[in-house]
Amino acid sequence: MAKKVALLQGNTACAFGALYAGCNFFGGYPITPSTEVAEVLSEELPKIGGKFIQMEDEIAAMASVIGASLTGQKALTATSGPGVSLKQELIGYACIAEVPCVIINVMRGGPSTGMPTGPGQSDVQQAKWGTHGDHAAIALVPASVQEIFSETVRAFNLAEKYRMPVQVLYDEIVGHMRERIEFPEPGELEVINRTEPTVSPEDYKPFDPSFGDVPPLAAFGSDYRFHVTGLNKAADGFPTTKANLVDDEQRRQIRKVDGNQPDIELNEEYLTEDAEVIIFAYGSTSRSARYAVNELRKEGIKVGLFRPITLWPFPEKRVAELAKQAKAIIVPELNLGQMILEVERVAKGTCNIVGINRVDGEPINPGQIIDQVKEVK
Repeated sequence: MAKKVALLQGNTACAFGALYAGCNFFGGYPITPSTEVAEVLSEELPKIGGKFIQMEDEIAAMASVIGASLTGQKALTATSGPGVSLKQELIGYACIAEVPCVIINVMRGGPSTGMPTGPGQSDVQQAKWGTHGDHAAIALVPASVQEIFSETVRAFNLAEKYRMPVQVLYDEIVGHMRERIEFPEPGELEVINRTEPTVSPEDYKPFDPSFGDVPPLAAFGSDYRFHVTGLNKAADGFPTTKANLVDDEQRRQIRKVDGNQPDIELNEEYLTEDAEVIIFAYGSTSRSARYAVNELRKEGIKVGLFRPITLWPFPEKRVAELAKQAKAIIVPELNLGQMILEVERVAKGTCNIVGINRVDGEPINPGQIIDQVKEVK
């Protein structure tokens, strides 16, 4: 049987990807260029018994998502840079309380309200360091409408599996473009649900490390009752200031991501085997980079594309290997230089690192990348 296909906008694909993953709650607030995600889910969620709520602001939207997730729902919010800025305190709360949820950030120019209708990639460091304190972060960066669908599904899987917030970052270009998409059949893409407790309600501890780095999570409203706080806490969920417990808790929460990076990391490599110049590009910018690679190869220039699909945790091992292989790494970004800092950090001076940066609301075009490669090769 032929698959169902459609011509979809990226934001619409995001909404349908969330539904495929089992999302049954959306709490949000309208903001360009992400609003279509909310619009679609406002129509589709009631059809399956899900809940859609538009809150009074972005802060309340994030709070509603945390509350819904704690009742056992798969919960989503969608926003853009200024909205994520407002959500940061509660993103930190979701991190320390280990609440699974997904945050869609359709990036635009900034800071502040910046350029609401223009693309940007200026939130990529915010996804890692936006909230205070030491915590792990998972952020995914799809580059096509089809990939927005699949990476939204994967974001829910990772959130449920590792019991934490996961961000999906794509910019206005990918969010608003329309492309052909094939809808996967039910069961074709893996869908993961959180691990529920196997002990009795009387014996349940929501942060019990004896079950591993990701303890099972019961649902509010069930027979399991437990305490949730933004404070450092013991295994029973109640606050503690005991040094060893605080240290153990924070290290466990970071270890559950760092220790499972092979499961979380996803990259694409294109013609990197013999490449003397590597283009490190993500999101919409990687589309221009791929075109540039093809044109440069026609001229006999050995260039390849490394495209991180998981941006955080950063693909340190592979980037370090490519830095030893290449004469130069080119990093095109719709910001004034953010992920280039990570590339430089792991390359440790083994090759030349050059950025291409644009913040005028226009995309980086293939010609800019071609010219830069020819300059450094």
